[in-house]
Amino acid sequence: MASCAGYPRHGHRRSVPLWPCAIALLLLAMAAGVRGHSDPPIQKPSAPAEVLAPGWKPLEFEAPVPGTYRLPPLGRAADGAVVDADDRPARLHDYFGDKVVVLSFIYTHCSDVNGCPLATAVLRGVKKRMEADPTLAGRLRLISLSFDPQQDLPAVMRAYGERLMGGPVEWQFLTTRSPALLDPILESYGQSVVKEYDAGGKFLGSFSHILRVFLIDRELHVRNVYTVSFLHQDTLINDVKTLLMEETGSLRRASSGDASTRAAQPSLHGPGDYKHGYESPGYVTKSRHLPGRKGRAMNLMALIEQPPLGLPPVPMPADNPATPEKIALGRKLFFDRRLSQNNTFSCAMCHIPEQGFTSNELQTAVGIEGRTVRRNSPTLYNVAYFGRLFHDAREFRLEQQIWGPMLARNEMGNPSVGIVIDKIDRLPDYDGLFEAAFDGKGPSMETIGAAIASYERSLLSADSPFDRWRFAGREDALDDDARRGFRLFNGKAGCAACHSLQSEYALFTDDRLHNTGIGYRASMHAEPTTQNLQLAPGVELKVERAAFAAAAERPPSELGRYEVTKDPEDRWKYKTPSLRNVALTAPYMHDGSLATLREVVDFYNSGGVPNELLDPLIRPLELSTSEAEDLVAFLKSLTGSNVNALISDAFAAPVGDADEADAGQRGTAPTN
Repeated sequence: MASCAGYPRHGHRRSVPLWPCAIALLLLAMAAGVRGHSDPPIQKPSAPAEVLAPGWKPLEFEAPVPGTYRLPPLGRAADGAVVDADDRPARLHDYFGDKVVVLSFIYTHCSDVNGCPLATAVLRGVKKRMEADPTLAGRLRLISLSFDPQQDLPAVMRAYGERLMGGPVEWQFLTTRSPALLDPILESYGQSVVKEYDAGGKFLGSFSHILRVFLIDRELHVRNVYTVSFLHQDTLINDVKTLLMEETGSLRRASSGDASTRAAQPSLHGPGDYKHGYESPGYVTKSRHLPGRKGRAMNLMALIEQPPLGLPPVPMPADNPATPEKIALGRKLFFDRRLSQNNTFSCAMCHIPEQGFTSNELQTAVGIEGRTVRRNSPTLYNVAYFGRLFHDAREFRLEQQIWGPMLARNEMGNPSVGIVIDKIDRLPDYDGLFEAAFDGKGPSMETIGAAIASYERSLLSADSPFDRWRFAGREDALDDDARRGFRLFNGKAGCAACHSLQSEYALFTDDRLHNTGIGYRASMHAEPTTQNLQLAPGVELKVERAAFAAAAERPPSELGRYEVTKDPEDRWKYKTPSLRNVALTAPYMHDGSLATLREVVDFYNSGGVPNELLDPLIRPLELSTSEAEDLVAFLKSLTGSNVNALISDAFAAPVGDADEADAGQRGTAPTN
């Protein structure tokens, strides 16, 4: 039986009347019974009715116009082992990422009209409506996953959905091999399912469950959850359209409104941020944990030895070859807040794994005690390949780079190298770890840098849809929008001149420095009288700049590479970042001043900011709106397939002296 208990509709700022739970939709008579486990005969279930039942009523309110509201991320869409209707094994995440997804949990012999038949009927209505709009049809995928794998074998799921599969809107009917494989998926999605028994304890073949349908975006974020009272094709379709408008950047234009409306919108709550409930002191990451610390380090070592599709061999320094022991130690150090002066700040607090190993929530980083850091946190994905480090390219080796943040007063705040070494040497949970990783050598400036560098060198991510299309020859791996975007990238837009790629691999950077005008604009423009003060992720308050300046540290002038070389020709030059996983690493540019990929494309389309040292490659591109959207689609195709595994591994790192504790807990700092 499906529960009629309604839940608040997330993400919509409106008051709506509830249409009754007892609404009659369609009467589906499906055989319900218990089947044995030894080659049971497959009975074709009754297919969903072609029309809604007479009792079906339209919405009692007018659905809001797509793009006039936002659907904030509610959490990460979970993964799991599934089987398709053709009995082919897959992962649930294999069906996410390239399209918006509507996921429902059903079982084929459910007879409650307010349960599984309701979900299937509404999704069929969505499918028909989307098929009438060719521009949207190919951008949505419907998934019905059975929570009764013992009866709903692949052939049963195929029979159930045979009249619904096919056409421009894809509909997948999935099951699992066993309840043991299904249970973690149901738990992750909060889908409670209870078998029903008669008075004698005999299973009736039916289940009690709360109907829940999930809307999932292309970054694998759950964006809405529908229950009986809110599951209707009008609102669901408008929500899908809103997500698609958000991807193309048109949501911002459609809902921009006046200045006060814009200020209330979370401009930096971007891709990769799925820490729902982060404001709670008891927040625990939703990242999956992988078993066995040594096994995890070995997996990262294998990644270095065989980089993902699209990446070249990893350049390895002769004096610091990677080993599993170094990687495991470096990961522990990376997450340890005790490496800061007051035991509160770690490397991972600026390079947040679930935010693309950067920070989606802040334009520029904030260091120890809230001190101002003037530049955006660069991503660490694929940093192993870079010969120049930091935005101004002032460092050249990962082994040396780490000491800059550790000793900077406004980052980790340590007064000297010796203080850090002495602190680590006195921590009991590091006993023997350095010696095991470095042939008997203990903590030192060299071994600390080498360990963290080894972990950072393992953060390799590729095998993206673009890689599978470009380097593996899979024609179906990249959609038409992204292909058009790639042609623009190499041609009219000229992006490849700086974000270069080779015939057998692609790093999407020339590892050089260029003046695009962003730094010039920041240094030359008059300051406004007011500014936004960020109180929390997505929460800002407008304050007088003079009042803010009285309490805040004033950042120095921003001159880029000139600060390193003192060569006037190097003013406002910054290093070309890689574009791999760029959809996960907002905001953009050295100062985090551009919040979305569409803003970045528009900036370059306008020709940057003119100045006497503007790079000659920067020019107006004259891209049309559709061309700009195609270019964004291409950039989104550069997200690697293994980012979730790297996040999971990162959050399984032991922290402090709680090696066996839940390493995902980040609510309080570890103690000495």
